[in-house]
Amino acid sequence: STSTSTSTTSTRLSFVRADVGRLPFATGSFDAVHAGAAMHCWPSPSAAVAEISRVLRPGGVFIASTFLDPTSMLGDALGSDEMVQPLSAAFRESGLGTGGAFNQFWSEKELRDLTTGMCGLERFERKRERQFIFFSVRKPEGGRRE
Repeated sequence: STSTSTSTTSTRLSFVRADVGRLPFATGSFDAVHAGAAMHCWPSPSAAVAEISRVLRPGGVFIASTFLDPTSMLGDALGSDEMVQPLSAAFRESGLGTGGAFNQFWSEKELRDLTTGMCGLERFERKRERQFIFFSVRKPEGGRRE
């Protein structure tokens, strides 16, 4: 006779609607936070990323995707976003493409500065595809920065 043992675990999943700039969760309560194609809609991205950093446990990861400034595609072709900075500045000053749900287009440098410089996350990694960027950053282990 063969005996088979089956183990099942119950995972509780909750959906919470909240202001990303004031998350109703305890500090250090998440292993990971994902924001899919959302950052361009946030009224205060710096407050939002600071809150995400707060709720991440040490070593936790923030994974996000958003839209880059349209000149980023030219920057990719030329091998440097800095080369298209004057064109990027003109595009942003024109206000084209913003309004409605689109509050902001991003440059890779702005995303890096926001997440690592302003909000204390580290190990910025990214993948760019035309005007789209997928990136991840980690909260430092034990409160130290690498």
